[in-house]
Amino acid sequence: MNAFLALVAILGVSASGPLMAGASAPALAIGFWRNALGTLAIAPFAAGRASRGELTAMDRRGWQTIVFAGVMLAIHFGTWVTALKMTSVAAATAMVSMQVVFVVVIDRLRGVRATSAVVGGMGLAVVGVLVITGVDFSLSARALTGDLLALVGGLTAALYLMAGSSVRERLSTTSYTVTCYGICAVVLGLACVVAQVEMVSFSGRTWAAIVAVTITAQLLGHSVLNHLLAVMSPGLISLLLLLEVPGAALLAGIFLGQTPPVGVYLGLALILSGLVVVVLRRPQPDVVLAE
Repeated sequence: MNAFLALVAILGVSASGPLMAGASAPALAIGFWRNALGTLAIAPFAAGRASRGELTAMDRRGWQTIVFAGVMLAIHFGTWVTALKMTSVAAATAMVSMQVVFVVVIDRLRGVRATSAVVGGMGLAVVGVLVITGVDFSLSARALTGDLLALVGGLTAALYLMAGSSVRERLSTTSYTVTCYGICAVVLGLACVVAQVEMVSFSGRTWAAIVAVTITAQLLGHSVLNHLLAVMSPGLISLLLLLEVPGAALLAGIFLGQTPPVGVYLGLALILSGLVVVVLRRPQPDVVLAE
């Protein structure tokens, strides 16, 4: 049963990129609705007395950390969804998965040393990034810009996760996630207003894609993985999350007809191989699932 649930979860998170790439709506609007609907989906589970007590007991520094995490999550969605519109789903998903490497780099800046195996895995992943950006640079400046935006999305995802680790001892997963989603939705909503992008007048097909992202990524994806954390190790969950990269590329090829150059798939394989080494060889922290 757990293997079946893991398969459902991987298919759920893998569908997120192709669905957002195929939705005919501005990237900021997609990010806004993805988080607004996600907040509404989780809110009933965070409405209990225990969750309210956790949030009211949070001190000023804790709230500053939560707000920072929410803003980082907003930048993550803003850059990643934009990247999905500019480059291939395979390239964008591979680039954003570099958050694993960014976490190690940030840890190093904080004085945490990485083993030689982890450094080697990071180096392999960086080579994969260079391969993909080189291929996309030969295609168009737009595709290269998409790659760089996806990398920013990976960096801000890492900052979001690391900020969360400092308050998760005092907050449940549900309380933390719904609060960050809410802050993220507010930030992206304001960005939509400032940028004067369309937020409502979409086709039925586009609305269906936006709702489907919430269902697949949140309810069938990360919620199921959160459940599996009770019976599987964080390291195994981290490895399962990496399967989103080839999964998204496969779904984009089937449903969007995307066939990037062979070099992109080579870079994807290098990144994935390097990240597997990083995940397996570094100490296993708790996994925070929120996308």
